[in-house]
Amino acid sequence: MTQLAVEFEISDGELRLVYRPRDDTSWVRDRFERGEGLLVKGTFHLTQQDLVEEPADAATSGADNDEIPWVNDDRLVFAVAIADGEYFRFKPEVLGFETPVLLHRDSRPDWKWFSAERKVSVLGIIESLGLERIVIGGPEPDAIPTTEYERLISQFPTPHELRRYVQARVSTVVRQYTEPAIDAEAMLNAYVDRRTTATAPDLEAPFRRFDVAKYALALQRLQAMLANEAGTSEAQWQLEIVEIILLLNPRYIKAFTEVRLWDADDATWRRIDILLVDASGNVDVIEIKKPMGKPIMLPARYRDHHLPMRDLIGAMGQVTHYLRHLNRWGPTGDSYLTHLLGPQLPAGFKIRIINPTGIVITGRSNALSDAQRREFEVLRRDSKGVVDIVTYDDLLARLQVVLDQLRGGPAVSAAPESPPTQ
Repeated sequence: MTQLAVEFEISDGELRLVYRPRDDTSWVRDRFERGEGLLVKGTFHLTQQDLVEEPADAATSGADNDEIPWVNDDRLVFAVAIADGEYFRFKPEVLGFETPVLLHRDSRPDWKWFSAERKVSVLGIIESLGLERIVIGGPEPDAIPTTEYERLISQFPTPHELRRYVQARVSTVVRQYTEPAIDAEAMLNAYVDRRTTATAPDLEAPFRRFDVAKYALALQRLQAMLANEAGTSEAQWQLEIVEIILLLNPRYIKAFTEVRLWDADDATWRRIDILLVDASGNVDVIEIKKPMGKPIMLPARYRDHHLPMRDLIGAMGQVTHYLRHLNRWGPTGDSYLTHLLGPQLPAGFKIRIINPTGIVITGRSNALSDAQRREFEVLRRDSKGVVDIVTYDDLLARLQVVLDQLRGGPAVSAAPESPPTQ
């Protein structure tokens, strides 16, 4: 069986590198006698002081005690890491940098763990990221799991991939002036996709328990409010509902109540009940009405159609007027609102009035007939993009769906190849 040029073994509390030169070991002896080091795989900086093993039948070149004993063997053994608790700690001078590198003692590395193609040091690349230390395997909180480290090694760029990358970069420039027959960028992406496995990091995992508690509390609170509408004032109702809206729409970072708005038609100031600001500084308007137990659509028909309740029509009209005044306000409104609301927003944050939309929260939809629901959906879709109509039953359903999904696991997962069998 062909022996590898570089292998690792554990002996006397050390991780040792076994090196078998392509020719005999005499040229290594010559380097050491000249006071030169040995660079193996572009990664390990070895010296005479790291040499630890010499067979019993070593042949010396003389009786002088200063001379190095050499062996009639094809291998050299160097101590590259020392036992440190559950880990081996690499000698900094062996790796060529001072950042501590710890390898768990249960690991069974081969040379590919440390050296990539074209004699590139994998640990050197990781060290260049500015880590305080590099830990591979074991229980340390900052350790890279062994399986993940092996996956990283298996996906390290090959010479073929590097050639593909260079070809793709050249293609990016060439395609500005002509159309090559080969799509180098597509070929690179296809090759990388075949070699790598994408995994969702599941960033929400540490917070999922808290998110479940948060949305469960919001759902319970909304249910309690709907069960006791009369016991809550209109102002308090609006404040609590808008918090639920912010919870369900993370793009909004702030809600402001009683915001002054310039009415150019009547040359006077109006007040928006609630103005929403998103993370980009864009504003939207929300109108919140207590449901008062009323359905969103009238039960009686007018010319074979169910019409919306008067409260809904009034709320939609109010929001539409606010949107019209905001759009007419333009850059002057941007400056005014930025100056007015800026102290309660992040430093340097700017308000922008760019095609704002409205949200109306009102009424119940749980008791609608099929005909009423169909008419309501027609109204809702016709007005979408200007005014989004949301019923309290919609809010209940959205909170429940979010809760069910959070309890079900990660938010990102791969779709199955085919439907499950029945």
